[in-house]
Amino acid sequence: MTHPQNWFMPVICRRGSRSGSHWIAFFLLGILISSGCATQKWASVRKSPSNPLEGPLQLMSYSGPKVTERTRQSLRVLGLENYADGSYEKGLAELAEIIESEPTPDNLYTFAELSYIAATRADAMGKDATALELYAGSVSHAYYFLFECKEGVAADGYDPRFRQACDIYNKSLEGSLRLVKAQGRLKQGETYRIKTPNHVFHVSLDAIGRWKGTQFQDFKFTSDYQVEGLKNQHRQYGLGVPLIAECKDQPPLAPGSDYFPPNLTFALTAFLQVEHTPQIDPETNKKIHYCKILLYDPLEQPEIEIHGRKIPFEADISTPLAYLLDSSSVAPTSMATLGLLSPGEQQGQRGIYMLEPYDPKKIPVMMVHGLWSSPMTWLEMFNDLRAQPEIRENYQFWFYLYPTGQPFWISASQFRADLNAMRADLDPQQTALALDQMVLVGHSMGGLVSRMQTIDSQNDFWNLVSDQPPSLLKGSPEDTDALKDVLFFEPNRSVRRVITMGTPHRGSDFANSTTRWLGKNLIALPSFVTGRSNRLISENPGFFRDRDLLEISTSVDSLAPDSPVLPEILDAPKAPWVQYHTVIGVVDQDTWLGYFAGRSDGIVKYESARLDEAISEKIVTADHNTVHRNPQSVLEVRRILRDHVTQLRQEYYSSLKQPAIETITNDPVLPVGHLAPVERAVPQPTNPLRTSIYSTPPSPN
Repeated sequence: MTHPQNWFMPVICRRGSRSGSHWIAFFLLGILISSGCATQKWASVRKSPSNPLEGPLQLMSYSGPKVTERTRQSLRVLGLENYADGSYEKGLAELAEIIESEPTPDNLYTFAELSYIAATRADAMGKDATALELYAGSVSHAYYFLFECKEGVAADGYDPRFRQACDIYNKSLEGSLRLVKAQGRLKQGETYRIKTPNHVFHVSLDAIGRWKGTQFQDFKFTSDYQVEGLKNQHRQYGLGVPLIAECKDQPPLAPGSDYFPPNLTFALTAFLQVEHTPQIDPETNKKIHYCKILLYDPLEQPEIEIHGRKIPFEADISTPLAYLLDSSSVAPTSMATLGLLSPGEQQGQRGIYMLEPYDPKKIPVMMVHGLWSSPMTWLEMFNDLRAQPEIRENYQFWFYLYPTGQPFWISASQFRADLNAMRADLDPQQTALALDQMVLVGHSMGGLVSRMQTIDSQNDFWNLVSDQPPSLLKGSPEDTDALKDVLFFEPNRSVRRVITMGTPHRGSDFANSTTRWLGKNLIALPSFVTGRSNRLISENPGFFRDRDLLEISTSVDSLAPDSPVLPEILDAPKAPWVQYHTVIGVVDQDTWLGYFAGRSDGIVKYESARLDEAISEKIVTADHNTVHRNPQSVLEVRRILRDHVTQLRQEYYSSLKQPAIETITNDPVLPVGHLAPVERAVPQPTNPLRTSIYSTPPSPN
């Protein structure tokens, strides 16, 4: 996890006073506490896979698995009760003959349950071929029970066996996949011939949708893992086997894969389609069953249509995320410390990261971490937001990693360049309208880095350092251009909203003389920062009337209340198309921390975190380290994102009423199923904002 979660930084002083010795003690204590987080596990291996059938079928009982009472009754009606507790092979053979003439829901379900129990027994005894055949018989008859019988549960779904049949389908399929994987045959794009005592299976495995053609190095079962590091585990109940798909040695063939972190894992669901044919295998003289195992991304396609019915996939999106946090090279806590104390060493990892393929039809939500932090600080919010269908259908979440030891305006300049490079890479023709509706969410210092993407510097920031024109500045092009990039900029036309959370817009008293001294002695800035400033000052004597801005060397200095840049950011012209929102933490005033901290989150005072131009302000009871993980904060971001969609839909209809219109043809963002003709207003030269047209018009209801 990120350091802010464990970085204990309350304002340890009485109101109106400061104690340097306390600050040093708790600052060093924060280092010790955070270092202990490096070994945190996000997902642990279970002693045995989770199985919803464990209770109903008594899978772990001393006497072994047992059929349910209802299945025992069905066997009794058929005169087969003597097979309920043993001799499953004979019982299944006789039951199969009955089903040939009477494929009733009772008979189909009874076969599925009995076959699954027999499969688990054979599996436990190491009889792989027998277990595979029994699993196959179980999953196929559960499928017939659910979808292909013309009466009973398939028609109404009120029978309690419906959910149990789903579980039998899922766990039988999982048992089959485990056996195939153990044989090294769970590979994509190939068909395998598997012989069992009574059948021949032709099994193929292929990915569907955006993962088509991607070769995953390994698959793991989410049922083998217990999520520990995330507070909430989000699942969808339906059919299929939730998997963790690993990309270790090569990136997947998916849009935006260049922005994936190393060793990325994805949530997939394996779904089995069985095709029974009259074909006979010439070698064994047995029936051939064609089994297609299709891998679906539940975030892209949460359901499948079977015989005209929409069936949700069984999905687990949290376990693959937790597994990623334990395996990714950008996850360890040390990443945050490296970015703070040695920002130069993190420049190679700086940039935009995606955890899912790029989708030109979805609006990006860019999450920007704060001081002594990393993108990992957002995973709780990301996990909860992505679980909401209306959010994941409209948004894609991106993360920005930057070294936090350097002054935040340098990070803002680099972020500006990285956003432009990303746009040129993903959308060089500027046709993806969803990219022009971007939402930035910044925690702490990340809010300042985000806010600086939406203001116009004009000459105000340059005037902080010199009253002479920049054309007279001497030095190498590399040095002079770098300074100009920091001090001259325009708002990004793709950013429509900025949400700041616990952001010190007017500085923080945490940046006092003690912490600033510690910062200067602990943070080793790269030479391209310190050397550049020194060279420009040396080569331009008398040019800089105020060198404070050039001599601010750490992020702690840049966040001080007397930082010269903060007032300019507040006063700078804002892009008229951008809306601001603030989420502000205030610690519980009835606690000891509330007594010392006052109306603040322990680091940032309320007065510093608020914005006059914000169209909404949400105050939550939280400290600085948890304000962005507070459930109320997550709900607030969700509300803002929903409002953003509503506003864009309104703009979509407004654009259709413009006098000058240009018909859109083959636009990748706008599907053909619109309720009205798809047209875009011709942009006027004076309008810096491209026309906002949302991809899906409002529902007619």
